[in-house]
Amino acid sequence: MKTIDELLSEGVNGKRVFVRADLNVPLADGVITDDGRIRAVLPTVRALAEAGAKVVVASHLGRPKGAPDPAFSLLPAAERLGELLGAPVAFAQDTVGPAAHGAVDGLEPGQVAVIENLRFNAGETSKDDTERGEFADALAALADVYVGDGFGAVHRKHASVYDLPARLPHYAGYLIATEVGVLKKLTEDVKRPYVVALGGAKVSDKLAVIDQLLGKADRLLIGGGMAYTFLKAKGYEVGISLLQEDQVPAVKEYLERAEKQGVELVLPVDVVVSREFPDLKTKAPTDHTVVDADKIPADQEGLDIGPKTRELYAAKLADAATVFWNGPMGVFEHPDYAEGTKAVAQALVDADGFSVVGGGDSAAAVRTLGFDETAFGHISTGGGASLEYLEGKTLPGLAALED
Repeated sequence: MKTIDELLSEGVNGKRVFVRADLNVPLADGVITDDGRIRAVLPTVRALAEAGAKVVVASHLGRPKGAPDPAFSLLPAAERLGELLGAPVAFAQDTVGPAAHGAVDGLEPGQVAVIENLRFNAGETSKDDTERGEFADALAALADVYVGDGFGAVHRKHASVYDLPARLPHYAGYLIATEVGVLKKLTEDVKRPYVVALGGAKVSDKLAVIDQLLGKADRLLIGGGMAYTFLKAKGYEVGISLLQEDQVPAVKEYLERAEKQGVELVLPVDVVVSREFPDLKTKAPTDHTVVDADKIPADQEGLDIGPKTRELYAAKLADAATVFWNGPMGVFEHPDYAEGTKAVAQALVDADGFSVVGGGDSAAAVRTLGFDETAFGHISTGGGASLEYLEGKTLPGLAALED
């Protein structure tokens, strides 16, 4: 895999360089609530611009249905990119049409343009190779060189991620090079104890990675909504907590395998419960109590790990040489149910080992809860991509960058 440093050594002055970034940032009423993914691509964009490239930045945002939708416009991301760069960024209101060509043609060496949301064109996500290829051909007409730096999208077989690199000289950007280097630390010659903390809503999203980690990790700590399927598998009442009943047999099997293989699979010993799901907009206080994990009332819902579990998980993380954390421990967006996620994040900060926050909601939680990002070994920009890498899958966007 060639890197951007090799590209820069070859020279890019005056060349049109297509940077496939991941600007898929969360928006609330058109306002960016977390610009972490934009900041993550800055080193690549800045290095290319300073070397005299005409930089064309492209990304998806959200899930528009193959047609323009103002709610998913990349304009706010383009404006924020310009603010962070401290330089004007041109914005094209289409992907491969007149506006895109006009914006790119108008670039001087060292300038940057952002084209509109790639998913406004059905060819970007099409499962038909020909349709995807046609869109990739149209994108290739905008550039001389391709730099892949959208790690959050490398597990997608999309036109700009998979097909476009085959049509242009291609290189990995700084972000992708960093992400892959970190993931190798989690899969090759891992320093031990190796502890993995998994949370989030659905256990089905994590079964494949649990399957792989049972042979690699020393401890697995389970929290979030997925914990209640594990508790149900142990025969506990989980009330109206989030539950994937159809996954209980698989979870029972993993509990048995963990015991046979000597892997600590640690579940909550107490939880914070309520009869009502909190209002995440007003963040109004809710009635909630702490109960033992095997005593959840039938009419209540578990929304966070309890204080005993926070203490237990912190102790299990304290001596870790390597930690991977993916998924919050509770409904961290509400102050009544943020303490579990906060406790795990703090434990990672306090541990002396190498800590990786696995993207998605975990990365958002770290920033939302006010932690210093530099206190962690690495905060990934791609939760789904990280998990699929750990599952041992071939990621289309990384395969496309190989020579």
